[in-house]
Amino acid sequence: MRPDPNNLNTSTAGILGPTTLEHQAPELFVGGDGILLIGAPNVGKSSLFNALTGTYVTVSNYPGTTVGISMGRMKIDYPEGKEFLKVADPPGLYSLLPLTEEERVARRAIFASNAHCLLHVVDAKNLPRQLPMTLRLMEAGYPVILVLNLWDEFKELGYQLQAEKLSTQLGIPVVCTVATKGEGIEELKKSIARVFSHGKFTPQKMPWHKSLEALFKEVAETIPKEKLPAHLKRNIAAILVLEGDDRLARFLDLDPERVKSFRARARHLAGQAFSIFAPLFYKHVADNILKGLFQEPGGREPQFREKLSQALCNPLIGFPALLLVLYFGFYEFVGQFGAGTVVGWLEVDLFGSHINPFLNQLANHILPWEWLQKLFVGDYGILTLGITYAIAIVLPVVFFFFLVFSMVEDSGYFPRLAMLVDKGFKKIGLNGRAVIPMVLGLGCDTMATMTTRTLETRKERFLATFLLSLAIPCSAQLGIIMALLGSRGFSVWLGYLGVIILILFIVGWVGAKILPGQAASFYMELPPLRLPKISNVFRKSFARMRWYFAEVVPLFLIASVILWGLDLSGGLTALEKGMRPLMGLLGLPGNAAESFLIGFFRRDFGAAGLFKLAQETPGQAGMTTQQIFVASVTLTLFVPCIAQFMMMIKERGIKFALASLVLVTFIAFSAGYLLNGFLTAVPLL
Repeated sequence: MRPDPNNLNTSTAGILGPTTLEHQAPELFVGGDGILLIGAPNVGKSSLFNALTGTYVTVSNYPGTTVGISMGRMKIDYPEGKEFLKVADPPGLYSLLPLTEEERVARRAIFASNAHCLLHVVDAKNLPRQLPMTLRLMEAGYPVILVLNLWDEFKELGYQLQAEKLSTQLGIPVVCTVATKGEGIEELKKSIARVFSHGKFTPQKMPWHKSLEALFKEVAETIPKEKLPAHLKRNIAAILVLEGDDRLARFLDLDPERVKSFRARARHLAGQAFSIFAPLFYKHVADNILKGLFQEPGGREPQFREKLSQALCNPLIGFPALLLVLYFGFYEFVGQFGAGTVVGWLEVDLFGSHINPFLNQLANHILPWEWLQKLFVGDYGILTLGITYAIAIVLPVVFFFFLVFSMVEDSGYFPRLAMLVDKGFKKIGLNGRAVIPMVLGLGCDTMATMTTRTLETRKERFLATFLLSLAIPCSAQLGIIMALLGSRGFSVWLGYLGVIILILFIVGWVGAKILPGQAASFYMELPPLRLPKISNVFRKSFARMRWYFAEVVPLFLIASVILWGLDLSGGLTALEKGMRPLMGLLGLPGNAAESFLIGFFRRDFGAAGLFKLAQETPGQAGMTTQQIFVASVTLTLFVPCIAQFMMMIKERGIKFALASLVLVTFIAFSAGYLLNGFLTAVPLL
């Protein structure tokens, strides 16, 4: 029989908290039937979520994209009619013993979830490596459906599997899917319907030795019933504690000395540390199940994309390939075409020649007071500044950046980049995995700051957050600066990148020496290289554009109103005068202070102001190449935007955020001063 939604356990689950195991949080599926998607990063879990629910979440071909839990609903057919079931998509995880925050969020979702069905989504090619996790979920007592995703690549590469026999061996449904193409989705829905109609399966029991089972039972009996999360069985908690899960042991309020004694006995019974024995045991069981059912391709030449994948991880090829991506993808397409040609047409030909003059005339005609006219038109008007910057300057830059960004990430290139930079990142207390928030920061630093919680150690999270606030420009700011520097030549733009990267590594190296703690080891699944799917690229880009319109454009309008108020009250003039001496130290014109002040509200807003200031207009000579270069570097390093600053407070605390703000400002102007002095003494530009 299907479970009655009215009889679901709706008590507090216990460990679905935002940052630590001990936080309390309500269950995911209160008041209705639910499905939980579980799987490692890069197995297509988010694509499957999209296919089941019709709700689009950004699908990225590298881990660390999502640290929250996406919720949706799917329609399913029962004999008695159609119904909607809730679906939850937590971050990816490799094991029930989490190392990173994203894995902890996923494990809390499992333990705190009253889901009636778990979909364990695996990359079919990596089934031998991921089946042990399926066995753990089965052992935990959850109704599990094993979803073998990326089935098209599995067959294309010559793998073979007897899926029906595997289902019989495991005692659970096994469904083959290609989530991005919708293949196997209807069969999966039918399997889900059978779970909800007929209840649980009879999965294979793990063949633990009787002596170990007796120890599990003894440990389980010491766990206080009131401390155990509602959906975590005692014997599973016992196994995790014996494997070395100190966080769980503390949460369950177990006596440390008894835990130490239990682990010593487990070591004696297993013949080695139980933390080593248990994973090997699950792997051994999985291998026995797959024997004769799963066959890897043999005696074939590696395909071109497999050879390319290996080459991109080799520094001799990887770094030149990175330069090609930067030049053709970001410099030429985003910087020259998007931020140059398209922005020029929109800003000058459309807004400058037609729209803004019309708005000025209209405001002068219908608004009787000059102060009110300036609110809508003029230097800081909502329409002539806010809308013009948002639509004519930043919007096309963001759109073309997102197009290229989505193509690159959809291809699977970013994990190779992580492998490539791992050695260099270790010099600054990070590892290759940290390239994910750094790359995401090129899209949005606010989102990237949030994803730093996926890094393993406190030291890494602090370092990555600070470096994001200092040296990683968001897409809109970077695109405008690319256009600004690109007009002076590719070598100028390349020099700008070199200076920013140099400062990032110097500051990171110093930070790695000062901050206590050790960097985590690097591990990451490498997804296959793929040709980007055009429909997916455009869906990603337009999804991010919706975010831009919803989140960023209103900030442009708010900034316009604030600037109008400061201008009207004389505050802007006072602040500008206060900053003019700093501009002089940087070798910049005094009115560049306005761009830096605007940049405090929005980084890209300030970059747009600098873009306009640098242009030659009647009565204004514009800025020299050296001034543009120094201003671009300093503005990039200058304070984070308000949204990123608030996220820093949320993630790292108010003290860290304020200290970072002061330190970033000092580093930015110090770097600008030294750079101007160097370029004056050695005129390279």
